Amino acid sequence: MIVGRFFMLLAVGMTLLLGAQLCDAQDMPLTQVLIEGEDWQSLSKGHKFTDGLTCDAEGNLYFSDVAGGTTINRLGHDGKVTVVVKDAPRISGMHFGPDGRIYACQGGSFGRIVAFDLKTGDRDVIAENVKPNDLVVTSDGHVFFTETSKMQVSHVPPGGKVKAADVAGKDGGPQRPNGIALTPDQGTLAVSDHGGRYTWVWRLDKDNRLSLRQPYITLRTPNADSPSKGDGMTTDSVGRYYVTSAVGLQMFDPTGRMGGVIASPSQKPIVSVAFAGPGHQYLYVAAGDEIYRRKTKASGVRAGQPESK
Repeated sequence: MIVGRFFMLLAVGMTLLLGAQLCDAQDMPLTQVLIEGEDWQSLSKGHKFTDGLTCDAEGNLYFSDVAGGTTINRLGHDGKVTVVVKDAPRISGMHFGPDGRIYACQGGSFGRIVAFDLKTGDRDVIAENVKPNDLVVTSDGHVFFTETSKMQVSHVPPGGKVKAADVAGKDGGPQRPNGIALTPDQGTLAVSDHGGRYTWVWRLDKDNRLSLRQPYITLRTPNADSPSKGDGMTTDSVGRYYVTSAVGLQMFDPTGRMGGVIASPSQKPIVSVAFAGPGHQYLYVAAGDEIYRRKTKASGVRAGQPESK
């Protein structure tokens, strides 16, 4: 069993390593991401519980107020907030699809995945009777989302019906799957575990099936007995992972090695993160009632445009 697990881990590591775009075979510390003298800036406040950060191809940020709001908001490069969708309560995870629509988790009593067309104002229900938390949309329109209470990662193919992609059980897996992200080449799906210590990864096959599940990233925790509270996450154009957690925004290189922890801009926990702004070179985070950003040396992947291998 030990030998078999070793070779499985080795196979997954090699597969992910080949799929990621590494700068070179060395550690990636925070000095490769953070700019000396740059700090967090508060751009929008007065909300109740900000969440659902995502961006469009131009780098405009979109967010919701999952606890007290009923709108989807756009935060432009000029720092102005504009309401782009009304009558949309309980929105958490969001992601732009290749069709230019915002796909969103609408929780609570709604229990559905909805796609919003910002140009026409139309909205389509993609999946019903689900308990979505966060989601991503692949470049060919497949939706993967976390259902935390079901310990499940679910999948909706274009025009198809929702089905379980993977469920945690006796063979392991995230017990409270929460944040979700794709690597730049969209060959790997990553999911944070709010109730555990790991961020899990799957190989996303060409037929959009998940395989080779492994606890790839070990998150730092406040103490040995505390969960990581891993939440929203994203990746940059080089393949680094950024995972919000109880101790701040944790950064890992494409091989899963810790690069460092970026301190939260406030005493309130960070729950969502995205690259947006000019050149997609700004890290945005949702922390309690505010949205913050800071300029970085890194950059995100443009919406609906995976990086080539």
